[in-house]
Amino acid sequence: MKMTQEESRPGARPSAFEAHTPARIAELVETSGVGKAHLPALKILLLAILAGAFISFGAMVFTVTVTGSDLGLGPTRLLGGLAFSLGLVLVVVGGAELFTGNSLMVMAWVDGKVSASALVRNWVLVYLGNLVGAVATALIAWRAGVLEIGGGAVLETATRIAIGKFELSFEQNFWRGLLCNVLVCLAVWLCVAARSVPGKISAILFPISAFVAIGLEHSIANMYFLPIAAFSGVPEATLARIAGNILPVTLGNMVGGGGFVAFIYWMIYRRP
Repeated sequence: MKMTQEESRPGARPSAFEAHTPARIAELVETSGVGKAHLPALKILLLAILAGAFISFGAMVFTVTVTGSDLGLGPTRLLGGLAFSLGLVLVVVGGAELFTGNSLMVMAWVDGKVSASALVRNWVLVYLGNLVGAVATALIAWRAGVLEIGGGAVLETATRIAIGKFELSFEQNFWRGLLCNVLVCLAVWLCVAARSVPGKISAILFPISAFVAIGLEHSIANMYFLPIAAFSGVPEATLARIAGNILPVTLGNMVGGGGFVAFIYWMIYRRP
C-alpha cells in the first residue's frame, strides 16, 4: 500500500493497522509487569474479581453455544471457542487482572525489575480475586436459572463438561494446563502488538478458540465450571475433586505461560 506524505515523514504517527515489533512487544510486556507488581492490594483484588467474572461470562456463553449443536465435534468446539473468547476480550479491553495472563510478569522478574516477593504477592492476590469472581458468578448464574435454558439442556451440558474434567488424571490436567496457557499468553502477547481495539479482539479470537477446541484446561474457567456442577448437585463435584483438578491445571498454567512464553521471549529479546 502506498504511503501518504504524512505517513512517510520521520516521527509520523503509526497506523492502527501497523503492529509493534516482537522486540517492542517484549519491552511493553516487561513494563506492564513492573506496573502490575506495584498496584495497591485493593485495586489488584477488585480487578481480579472482575477478571474471574469476565472469564465466567465466556464459560457461560460457551456452555449455551455448544448445547444442542449438530455441527459435529470440531466445528461445535471451534464455535464454542469463539464464544468463550468473550472472557479474555473483556479482560484485555475492559481492563482486569487475570492470573493466567499475569504469568507474563515472569519476564520482568527474570530481568530483575520485579522482586520474587512482588511477583508472588501479585499472583496470590490475583488468584484469590479470580476465584471469588468466578465462584460468585457461578452462584449467581445458578440462582438465576441460567442453566434451565432449553428445558434443562444447558444444565446437562454443564454437568457433562464438569464430569469430563473430573475424569482427567493429575498428569493430564498439568499438561493440558501448560498448553492452554501457552495459547492464552500468546493471545495477550498478540494483543500488545495490536494498536487498535479491533486488532486486539482479532488477536484474541484465534489462540483462545484453539485452546477451547483442543480441549485444554484453564484454571480460572474451571473455577466457574466445577462450582456450577457442585451447586447443581453433581455427586462427583466434591471439594476434594474440584481441588484435584484446579491444582494441577494451575501449575501447568504457570509453567506454560511463565516458562514457555515469558522466559523464552525474555531470552530472545531482553536478555543482556
